Amino acid sequence: MAVVGADGLVTGANPAFAGLFGGDTTGRSAEEITGLAADHDDRKTYRDVLRGRRPRLRCTRRVKRADGGTLWAEITLTPLTGPGENGRGGGKGGDGRGALLCVTDIGERRELRARLRHLEMHDAVTKLPNRTLFFERLTAALESAAYERGATGRIGLCYLDLDGFKAVNDTLGHRIGDKLLTAVAARLAECAESVGASRGGGHLVARLGGDEFAVLVEESTGTEQLSDLARSVLAALQRPFDLDGQRLSVSASIGVVERAAAGTSATGLMQAADTTLYWAKEDGKARWTLFDPERNAHRMTRQALSSSLRPALERGEFALEYQPLVGLADGVTHGVEALVRWHHPRFGTLAPNRFVGIAEEDGSIVQLGRWVLRTACRQARRWQLDHPGSRPLFVSVNVAVRQVWDSDLVADVARTLEETGLPPHLLQLELTESAVMGSAGRPLQALQALSDMGVRIAIDDFGTGYSNLAYLSRLPVSALKLDGSFVRGFQDEAHPNPADETIVEALVQLAHRLGLTVTAECVETAGQAARLRRIGCDSGQGWLYSRAVPPDRIAELVGLTALPA
Repeated sequence: MAVVGADGLVTGANPAFAGLFGGDTTGRSAEEITGLAADHDDRKTYRDVLRGRRPRLRCTRRVKRADGGTLWAEITLTPLTGPGENGRGGGKGGDGRGALLCVTDIGERRELRARLRHLEMHDAVTKLPNRTLFFERLTAALESAAYERGATGRIGLCYLDLDGFKAVNDTLGHRIGDKLLTAVAARLAECAESVGASRGGGHLVARLGGDEFAVLVEESTGTEQLSDLARSVLAALQRPFDLDGQRLSVSASIGVVERAAAGTSATGLMQAADTTLYWAKEDGKARWTLFDPERNAHRMTRQALSSSLRPALERGEFALEYQPLVGLADGVTHGVEALVRWHHPRFGTLAPNRFVGIAEEDGSIVQLGRWVLRTACRQARRWQLDHPGSRPLFVSVNVAVRQVWDSDLVADVARTLEETGLPPHLLQLELTESAVMGSAGRPLQALQALSDMGVRIAIDDFGTGYSNLAYLSRLPVSALKLDGSFVRGFQDEAHPNPADETIVEALVQLAHRLGLTVTAECVETAGQAARLRRIGCDSGQGWLYSRAVPPDRIAELVGLTALPA
C-alpha cells in the first residue's frame, strides 16, 4: 500500500509496496510506477479520483516488478478523507489529503480461475473443447464475421457421429470406449491441423457429447474445403485403432454445412448440421453428406404434413376419387378403386404417396383408413341404390399393414358394412404383397375372417415383394394386381420384349390355376391392353380407361343405368 498526494506523487509506502517496486518509492509518480499512465481510461479515472471527481478507481492490469518480472495485480485508489464541514468524517475527497493506493497480487487467483474455466470448457475424457466452449466460439465467429475486413465472411461445420460406438461400450466396456474416444479425438485434431495448415488457418475440434464431435471452420473458403476435410476425417477414422491389445475398426457419419455467416445463427447452423448428419446415417453410414437446401425443404414439408395430418381429418380436408377397373375381355367396368386425396390449404391437392407413409409412421393411418373405408362403402352403396338397373360396382379399398396390427380391422369392416348396407362381396380390400406374404398369427386370422365374411382380398403391387408364389395357395386371396412395372415393359409395341410377356403370362396362368383373378395396373395404351387380353389377364386399370375422378363422374363414365323418371 502507498499514500499518494494530490499531486500524484507517493508520500509514503509500506515495505511490501517498496519491495515490489524497488526500494524507496517516496516522491515517485504513482501512475508511472503502476503503469496506469499507459492506459488512457485508467489514467483519466486515476486523476479524477485524486481531484475528487470520482469516488474510486479499481482495475486489473499487469504491472512490472523491480526485478524485471511482471505480475497480474488488482489496483485500487481510494481518496483519503478528513473531518467534513459538519464535523463528521466521510467528507468529499479532493481536500488535499491525497489517496490510498493498494496493489494486490492476483496471479494465483487468475491461474485458479483459468484452470477452472479450462475444466469447465473442456471434455474430461478427450481434453477437447466441450459443447459450451464450442458454442461460445461459434457464436463469436458468427458475430465477428461481418465486421472483419479481408475475411471470407463464411463458416463451415463438420458434425460427425461414430457408427456403432454403443456396441463397443456394451461389449468391451466403458474404459475401452473412453480410450477409443480419446484416440478418435487425436486423429480429428491431426486432420484439422493438417487441412487447416494447407488452407491457411486453424479449426476448432470439439466433443459435443457421447460419440458426437464437431470441427468448426472459421473463415471457410467454400464447400471444397469442407469436403476435403470430411474426406480426410473419414479416411483417418477408417484406419484400425490398437487399444490395450484390442484392434478396433470404426467408421463415422458426417454432416457437412458451409454457408455465408451473415444471416446465420448458431441454432440454425446446428439444425442444418444435425439434419445432414441424419441423412448420412439414413443413406448408409460411413459417409459424409453435404447439406442440400432442396432436400431440407422436402423434409420440412414432410414435417409440416405430419403435424397437420390428424387435424386435417377433423377439418374434412380429405376426399376420395375413384378409378375404374375394366374387364379386358368385355370392356365393362366391374369395379372402382378408391384413392384418397388431401386438399391441403397450403400445398394443394396431394396424392397418397405424399402422406400415406407419414400416416403409417405416426399411427394416424388407422383413423384415416377407417374414414376411407366408411366413405367408399357409403358411396358404393349409393351407386347401387341410384342405379338398380345396372350390375353393381364393387369398390376396392387400400389397407395398410398397421391397420391390421393396430386396430380390429375385422370389426371395423363388419360395422361399416352394417352401417352402410353394402353387401360384403362388393367390397375388396387391397394389401401390398410385402404385407401379405409370410403373414401369420393375427394378420392371417384377420384376412381369413374377412374372406369368410364374403369380402374380397387382393394383393396389390404383386411381383415387387417376396413373390412367394407357393404361399398364395394358403392365403384367403381372391385377386392379384400386377405391379405397373410389368405393364410398362409392354409400351414398346413395335419391339416387344418376349421376356416381359412370358413372365406376365406365367403369373396369370398360375393365378388362374389357384382360382384368382388378375388385374394389370398402369395400362396406358390400346396395344398394352390387347397384349394383356391375349395373355389372359382379367382386368386392367390405368389412364387408357380413366384417371381417378370424383364420385359424381363415375356413373357417367361407366354407363350406369339410372332409375326411370
